[in-house]
Amino acid sequence: MSEGWHCLHIFYRVDQKELNALSEAELAAGREEVAQLLDPDRDGAPERLQTAVNSGHKADLSVLAMDADPLKIDALRQAIRASKLGTALVPAWSFVSITEVSEYVPTVEQYSERLRREGATEDDPAYRAKLAAYEKRLPMMNQQRLYPDLPPLPVYCFYPMNKARRPLANWYEAPFSQRSDLMAEHATSGIKFAGRVSQVITASTGFDDWEWGVTLWSRTPEDIKNIVYTMRFDTASARYAEFGPFYLGYVMPPVEALAHLRI
Repeated sequence: MSEGWHCLHIFYRVDQKELNALSEAELAAGREEVAQLLDPDRDGAPERLQTAVNSGHKADLSVLAMDADPLKIDALRQAIRASKLGTALVPAWSFVSITEVSEYVPTVEQYSERLRREGATEDDPAYRAKLAAYEKRLPMMNQQRLYPDLPPLPVYCFYPMNKARRPLANWYEAPFSQRSDLMAEHATSGIKFAGRVSQVITASTGFDDWEWGVTLWSRTPEDIKNIVYTMRFDTASARYAEFGPFYLGYVMPPVEALAHLRI
């Protein structure tokens, strides 16, 4: 990759029968081995590594890994498979993607044009102030999109999505200007949750069965529900979005996550 990180979301189910087949010594060694593998501070860990325990029956444990080297991420997956807990931690689902700066993130020139369409003039001090502020923060925003810091928030949600290709609602047949305006409206809805919800969107076209993956973090589960519900009324979502399975979990260090799962 010339820029950005590869990303893997992988969800594990605990096979209790396989877990019961392990001796106490094997179980203790397996816990220590997997906790070490999932430690984001260990030598050789992916650039970003996070674990969470999942609600519901779809999965028990989720792992999020990001790195410039996709083989470093896969090495983590293979090491878990080959560990003493490998037969008890059964992959339930996964999602492969990459970080990106979306084509709908306006350049400074496009942002300037949008302000003028909204009635601003170039000799307006408010116009100049908004443009200068956007020009200053755009590199930082794009850096976060490509090399995201994972927020210190306890609630975690992941879901994949597509843009619709239905005969009367084909996103890819709409002109770019229309798509860009719809995504701007969508972003405005999300900004209302600043400070309560953080998100990372990764691209998966050609990598997985869906086109994007949305990862959300929040302080409370209700914040996740509220932002997803609110944004579904935007045209970009109400008319054009198709959603895959939702995984809701709670971020924990590896040792705590394994203890929560009674491993």
